[in-house]
Amino acid sequence: MHPTPAQPEQSHHASHDREIESLAEFDEVVSTRRSLAHFRVQAVDLTDRTDALLSADVTGAVFLGCPMTPRAATRVAAAGALVFPPIPGLPFDPYRGFVYTPDELFDGLGEGYEATPDALSYAWFQQTRADGDVFASMLRAVHDDAVSDALDELLVGARVVGVMGGHAMARGTEEYAGAARLGRALARAGFTVATGGGPGAMEAANLGAYTAPFEDAVLPEALAVLAKVPSFVPSVTDWARAAFEVRSAWPGGGPSVGVPTWFYGHEPPNAFAAHIAKYFSNATREDGLLARCTAGVVFLPGAAGTVQEVFDNATPNYYESRGEPTPMVLVDTAHWTEHLPAWPLLRALARERPMAARVALVDRIEEAPEALKRLGG
Repeated sequence: MHPTPAQPEQSHHASHDREIESLAEFDEVVSTRRSLAHFRVQAVDLTDRTDALLSADVTGAVFLGCPMTPRAATRVAAAGALVFPPIPGLPFDPYRGFVYTPDELFDGLGEGYEATPDALSYAWFQQTRADGDVFASMLRAVHDDAVSDALDELLVGARVVGVMGGHAMARGTEEYAGAARLGRALARAGFTVATGGGPGAMEAANLGAYTAPFEDAVLPEALAVLAKVPSFVPSVTDWARAAFEVRSAWPGGGPSVGVPTWFYGHEPPNAFAAHIAKYFSNATREDGLLARCTAGVVFLPGAAGTVQEVFDNATPNYYESRGEPTPMVLVDTAHWTEHLPAWPLLRALARERPMAARVALVDRIEEAPEALKRLGG
């Protein structure tokens, strides 16, 4: 067996940041402090905690989307707390305290992808984006901020390496297999792999991290299962079921992070990222993903979205004044110098800047982990 890859934890720090995100945390705070004053209680079902809510000091507390009895809600509001009640009829929780899991987003897949919370959330987004409802836009903003907070808590202390690449990379190709081997190598080296969370190169890298704890032979076997459904077109349902078939055959895979968006609703999240931070705002998602890649980013061949990510990442590196830009590794010389010549511009930007020592171009995907190490990742 290979070393267990890095495991980001769902981190809770109620003792100093005063957030309560689970019933266990709520009970602990109430039993030890006898007070909820100035705490933020986030998406915790408190229906069975009426006695505690009636007796505890709730001065300055904020309850975000916490179900509670009418009696408890009336009391805590009268006692100085601010109560944001759950919003009925939504396919998502805008106040959620944790990032998503694949099982959560794909719940109901047996009835078809259209029945899942992921598809229903996208449908809601399409409807409310078109009608311009200010309340809906507020809910989207609250949701995305909650997801960002959860992602920050998840990644405390993690060495995160991003793997960026196009969604069109098909299962069953050598390029897909190479991206999977990259994700596996990075996870085994102790990095937390983070991707855009979608299909193609993103799925491949998350798959590689998922198979990292297993013997080497597992990855080719998993690739063979997935190759039977090369793309999410024409059927997201079949595409997702193949991924869950792999997860069922080899349960308990290694963790990684996916950061997808409902902005690209035609592009479903992949099921191999254990932790999925899904956003409505693509701009928030892009900036947040790259900012959290603290140990570097590997850019696989891609089109417009990947080119955008190259320069979104290069901009803060260019202005980094402390000499600590994050490493950037571009894979496939011909792609980045001829097909989409981002590399010459990147090198020109890097000239005489601290980031010059933190960028590299390699021919083959197998060279990326060593290049990342050489650049200080």
